[in-house]
Amino acid sequence: MVRYAAAPVNTAKAAKSRGAYLRVHFKNTHEVAAAIQGLKLTKAYTYLSNVSEHKQAIPFRRFNGGVGRTAQAKEHGTTQARWPVKSVKFITDLLKNAESNAEAKGLELDQLYISSVIVNQAPKHRRRTYRAHGRINPYMTTPSHIEVILTEKDAVVPKATDKKVQRLNARQLARNSRLARA
Repeated sequence: MVRYAAAPVNTAKAAKSRGAYLRVHFKNTHEVAAAIQGLKLTKAYTYLSNVSEHKQAIPFRRFNGGVGRTAQAKEHGTTQARWPVKSVKFITDLLKNAESNAEAKGLELDQLYISSVIVNQAPKHRRRTYRAHGRINPYMTTPSHIEVILTEKDAVVPKATDKKVQRLNARQLARNSRLARA
């Protein structure tokens, strides 16, 4: 059994999926994961399909050096965004896998939300590129490990408003205990 970086609070109401050594850019995938964290599963699917069709953009907040500006980033409160199609495809595939795991567990699919998406760097693949004057430079790829945890929403318990809790100080508590003994 593999180890996950995050553990769900209630394992009976959660479904997990992971991919290791995936050949997809780490930085782009990290930003996609940050964008869909906490979304309902159905909303995440529509958002990711809109990104692949260039109708919405993924905001780049952490790894944003050299990332261009676009008007589609305004809805996320930033100016820099991109449309990382390959990262979107890999995350979508993992979401579908986690969804089928949830269905096998008997969870309600319309109540699922993305409680955790973790992207870690995998070991780099080394290649070489040939340069002018007989030089050789490294040509590295940065693959990723990706984990997805879907959790079923708990039923919302309404706050009790009918009975107000009365707080007593030490003197009042001592008097009440003395009266109770008498």
